[in-house]
This record gives sequence, C-alpha cells and structure tokens, in this order.
Amino acid sequence: MSQLKQSMNSKRPLIVAGVLLLVVGWLAWRFWLAYRPEPVRLQGQIEAQQYSVSSKVPGRIDEVLVHKGQQVKSGDLVFTLASPELEAKLAQAKAGEAAADALSMEAEKGARAQQIAAAKDQWQKAKAAAELSGKTYQRIANLHRDGVVPLQKRDEAWTGWQAARYSEGMAWQQYQLALEGAREETKVAAREKARMAAGSVAEVEAYMADTRINSPHNGEVSQVLLRSGELAPQGFPVVTLLDLDDAWAVLHVREDQLSHFAMGQEFDARIPALGDKLVRLKVSHVAVMGDFATWRATDTRQGFDMRTFEVEARPVQPIPGLRVGMSVLVEL
Repeated sequence: MSQLKQSMNSKRPLIVAGVLLLVVGWLAWRFWLAYRPEPVRLQGQIEAQQYSVSSKVPGRIDEVLVHKGQQVKSGDLVFTLASPELEAKLAQAKAGEAAADALSMEAEKGARAQQIAAAKDQWQKAKAAAELSGKTYQRIANLHRDGVVPLQKRDEAWTGWQAARYSEGMAWQQYQLALEGAREETKVAAREKARMAAGSVAEVEAYMADTRINSPHNGEVSQVLLRSGELAPQGFPVVTLLDLDDAWAVLHVREDQLSHFAMGQEFDARIPALGDKLVRLKVSHVAVMGDFATWRATDTRQGFDMRTFEVEARPVQPIPGLRVGMSVLVEL
C-alpha cells in the first residue's frame, strides 16, 4: 500500500505537467484561430460572347422566327423585313438597266439598214443635183462667151454648181457615218453606262437580300427586342445571341493582389450555382479600370491609393451547365 502511494506521488508531477501542456496547447490553438488572417475572397461573374442580329436596311418586321432560349446555328433565318420602298427602287433600277442596255446595243450595232439606205439615197440625190448644176454652168458659160447672157448669169450658175458640190460632199459624209456607226468613244460610254446601271440593280438586290436576316453565329437567343409589325431602324438589334461556348469569368482585383493573376496563370474557383463546383480557370486578359474603381488610402503616410484591375479568365476545360451571370468565388 505504501509502495502504491509512493508510485502515485512520483507520477503526480508528470500528470500535472501533461494537463498543463494540454491546456496551453488548447489555448494556443484558440488564439491562432482567433487571430489568424482571414482568407481573401474575390467574387466575380460569368460572361459570354454576345452577338446582335440586325439589318442594314430599315423596314417593318414581317416575322420573327426565333424565341428566347432557342438554339440557332450560323445561317439559320432569324427574322424577315417588309420594305415596299426597296421593291420600288429595284423596279426603277431594273428599268434603268434595260434602257442602258438598249442604248449600248444601239451603239454597238450602229445605224439600221433603212437609215443607211436613206443616207445613200440622199447622197445619190445630191450627186445628181451637182452633176446637173455642172452641166448648166457649162451651157451658160458657153452662152456668155457668145455674148448671149450677161456675166451675172454665169456667176449665178457657178455659185449654184459649187453649192451643189458641197451638198454632195455633206451627203457623202452622212452616208459614211451611217456605214461606220457610232464612234468608239460613244460605244465605250454606252457600255459603261450599262455597267453602272447593272451595278445599281446589284446594290438594290443586295439590300433586298438583307430583308431576310440570318444568324451570324451559333448561339442561344437571349433577347427578342422587336416583334412582328414593329419598325426596325437601320442597324438596330432585333435579336441578341449568346455563345455559351465562348464564356469567361470576370473578376475585379485590387492591384496589391494582382500578382496572383498574371497573364496565362491558372487558378481554382468555385461556382455556387453548380453545387459549389471547383473549376480551373486561366487568365486571358488583364486591364486597369477607371479612377472610379480606385481604392483610396485613409492615411497616405501608411498607405497609397490602389487601382483596380479587371481580370478575365477562361475555363481550361468546358463546364457543363455554365450560364451567364453565375457567381464565381476565388480564395487567395
């Protein structure tokens, strides 16, 4: 009994020391929990590439063929426009093209056979008149030498003969013009006018084709801004698309934390909307934000104003179920 009592007395300091050690360790752990630095948590959101589907020409919406949430592919018909003004302009352009083509063909072909024959007849008539005038002059000249007619009559006959010769020459030139047709410059001008008219038709047809608007990209319809019967101004987005395959996270990072987000650096993030799923992101773009996003120091002797940077990071692997607007949480 005395030996057991002695053994207990000898172990008591060890037990007390152990208890004290446990108490000190527990207190140290509680102090560490109380004063350890809180992890920095950054919150961002998911964004995606957006496309606006609009028309180059104004008009009234004829039909919208898509609805919100619908998946469309590049080239699918999205909406159509009704534009009577364009139809009228197309009719005018086609009429102008037909007229220009007719003038060009006329210039290429030259005068018609009837016009050539008429010009030839005019030349033959002038030639016969010139021959007659020449013979008349010879007769009057002979009579003048015999003293039968005065000098005045001979001069009048001479003038009539010369005028007839000039008329013959003019008729000959008109006949040659009819044979040769239009000048080469006139033909070139007519051809170019025909090309210009064809270009006008092609321009209006291009605008007409733009009354049937196709999707420029694969995506999901996020908004339908105009409905059938409403007027669509030129370039106004009627439908907007989201390409969820081209999505990224946007974070606003203070510059003293920017070292964690170097270009090309990868980091982990959580998306609460997907069951707090952990995803891997890679920094793809870093840009400084405006002065409105500057963190102001309360005491410039102990700190400085820090700018805020916008960081874009894209998923390393595709993330099923990812939607625009989902929150992204990052702990540093």
